[in-house]
Amino acid sequence: MKKIFLVKEVPVMPWSSLTPYNLKPGLKTFVYLNLGLILFGLGEALLIASGAGVSPWTVLAQGIAGRVDWSIGFTTMIVSFVVLLLWIPLRRKPGMGTILNALIIAFMIDFSLPLLPYPQTLVLQLLQSALGVLVVGIASGLYLTANLGPGPRDGLMTGLQAATGLPIAWIRIAIEVTVVAVGWYLGGIVGVGTMLFAFGVGPCVAIGILCVRKFL
Repeated sequence: MKKIFLVKEVPVMPWSSLTPYNLKPGLKTFVYLNLGLILFGLGEALLIASGAGVSPWTVLAQGIAGRVDWSIGFTTMIVSFVVLLLWIPLRRKPGMGTILNALIIAFMIDFSLPLLPYPQTLVLQLLQSALGVLVVGIASGLYLTANLGPGPRDGLMTGLQAATGLPIAWIRIAIEVTVVAVGWYLGGIVGVGTMLFAFGVGPCVAIGILCVRKFL
């Protein structure tokens, strides 16, 4: 358990690209990147379908979507590109994975929602929420190790970690709590699942990184 809160960097794996700006990655690198992004979008959709509350960033997307009449997936994509602007003071540059992150996750949310179960009991809702958070964490461990550029949100996380030297788990928690507050103010729906994500995604990302190190 202690190891989870000590993870401070994304490991270099055999499939990791030598540079995040590689436009011709190896097949294995490209597969891990896209598998991670697909799973990430699925994890987000599991949270939405659970009915117990969505992730903080989706709370923000809901709040914005309710005001401009966009789909949650499309709004998520727009938010992703706006977050890229926050990279400027952190001196981060986007890579192939950054752009694919914004596109694939948004697509998977809209694609998955009609196919997923919508549990009616609180226990099943919470279990599906917890599964969604775990899937997002494992997905992050996969796609970050491809080293083709972190997603907009994860780039913000790793940029702040590099600037402050704090553990990834604590940085991610601080970001998620801030975002959910803004999303709630705009009218997004906050539930138990939101709190699970806000406080659980940081440790789950660390778990994902540890799992990739050990099993892949």
